[in-house]
Amino acid sequence: MAKSKNNAKKLSYISVPSQIINSISSSSLQSLLDSPKKSSRNTNNNRFFIFFTNSTSTIIFRKQRLWFFTLFLFGFLGMLKFGLTLHTPFPPYPCATTTLLPQNMISTTPHSKSNLGAVLRENNDQKKDEVLLSHVELRAQGLEKMEGDERVEKSEFWEKPDGLGYKPCLSFSRDYRRASEGVLKDRRKYLMVVVSGGLNQQRNQIVDAVVIARILGAALVVPILQVNVIWGDESEFGDIFDLEHFKRVLANDVRVVSALPSTHLMTKPVEGSPPLHVTPSWIRSRYLRRFNREGVLLLRSLDSRLSKDLPSDLQKLRCKVAFNALRFAQPIQELGDSIAERMQSKGPYLALHLRMEKDVWVRTGCLPGLSPEFDEIVNNERIQRPELLTARSSMTYHERKMAGLCPLNAVEVTRLLKGLGAPKNARIYWAGGQPLGGKEALLPLIQEFPHFYSKEDLALPGELQPFANKASIMAAIDYIVSEKSDVFMPSHGGNMGHAIQGHRAFAGHKKYITPNKRHMLPYFHNSSLPEEEFNRIMKELHQDSLGQPELRTIKAGRDVTKFPIPECMCNDSNAQS
Repeated sequence: MAKSKNNAKKLSYISVPSQIINSISSSSLQSLLDSPKKSSRNTNNNRFFIFFTNSTSTIIFRKQRLWFFTLFLFGFLGMLKFGLTLHTPFPPYPCATTTLLPQNMISTTPHSKSNLGAVLRENNDQKKDEVLLSHVELRAQGLEKMEGDERVEKSEFWEKPDGLGYKPCLSFSRDYRRASEGVLKDRRKYLMVVVSGGLNQQRNQIVDAVVIARILGAALVVPILQVNVIWGDESEFGDIFDLEHFKRVLANDVRVVSALPSTHLMTKPVEGSPPLHVTPSWIRSRYLRRFNREGVLLLRSLDSRLSKDLPSDLQKLRCKVAFNALRFAQPIQELGDSIAERMQSKGPYLALHLRMEKDVWVRTGCLPGLSPEFDEIVNNERIQRPELLTARSSMTYHERKMAGLCPLNAVEVTRLLKGLGAPKNARIYWAGGQPLGGKEALLPLIQEFPHFYSKEDLALPGELQPFANKASIMAAIDYIVSEKSDVFMPSHGGNMGHAIQGHRAFAGHKKYITPNKRHMLPYFHNSSLPEEEFNRIMKELHQDSLGQPELRTIKAGRDVTKFPIPECMCNDSNAQS
């Protein structure tokens, strides 16, 4: 190919740091820019003329090599000056925001080490207020250098429990596989379900909806997510979960359709809401005859309606839905993975699910322990809305607390983690809603474990914006980051903690700390107990509560999605075919 004539006049550019340019006087800079034009009579002369003048002489460099040598010399001297007098201008994170805070907002006192929260001090004689500063703002100030290249120290705290060789085992029986052909061919019966609650309540109900569809031999219409009155999230199934993946994984178990076919649109559905813990035989006897006649069954309020004790194949189906089919939608999964990778960038990390929201304190009949003012707020809310109290009302707050029925507050979580040997430089991701009292309620944790982050702290500017006011999607991001952590600990039980416990077991029994609240709290109130003795007792109390394999059959009624052994996992000693 012929070369363009323009190539003959191709210009070359040399990148020069701004610090070097600034170090050159304006007159010298102008002399560099005002290079003389080539004369038409000197078109074959490839020389550059640079003039540097002073009071005594004018030196003319006529040779190109000298010009480049001079430029190199200026560059070297400038870079030398730059290296000796300035701090590195590049933030530790290239993508960090560059928005700066007012200078008088930044504390330069040496005690501030947190990347999520730093203690800001007002100048002059003003009262000292402790304010939490977000991690993104700290990155903008370059303060993340305080963490530097420090790696999380090695500790037995990060060690996984012995999984005893258990691995996922979802082999269905021959009878189940034989029956699948008839279930998948049926075009007469369609099950519709409306699921309620938060994200993890909805997950549980979707799992049961698939199992009920299988019991009835019906196709499952994509579940309808009821708008939650507390969070107001209007997300649909496909906004949160990967619908095509859901259909594909369950293709040999239950037929999943996006909507009712035209032949059933005018059908008046049979409606129902089963009582608690019903069996497959109850479901068939209650619904199957009318279902066969009408063709459409609509079920609501499925939370804990289906028995936890099912035949082995249906238990395996439960696990298949919970751990394989219910994958989050791609944008959510990718963002959750990115945030988890940022947490993993300097070693292992701990995920905490902190149940410190106002509604949790109200529902459990417990008090946050922040101050009398916050206790009064919780008590007043409980008086005004007594229907929110789900705990046993006959028990006093102290009785609930000592029975292990209350969430741990930040002080208690901090003492437990220290007692279990968490290193001070442990990186902690906290999941959960805004705690009562704001982020200041987390100060005991932040002061002891300064590398303390939430998704808002780790997300880059604008990353969370598409999911604003979407509580279920925000909870899904917390779920992903928590599930991928090296260690997970909830401050209280609940749907998310139970779901992650089963998920981490299914993934190879990753460490999961279950606080032994009933037995450990008396030691929290013993001020005469030496710290070393307290730590020894905490480790002893929790030596069997670290996520080790636990058989579901030990206690009847346990959900297989929380305790997947023996139905959904097997080792060489109980391998199932």
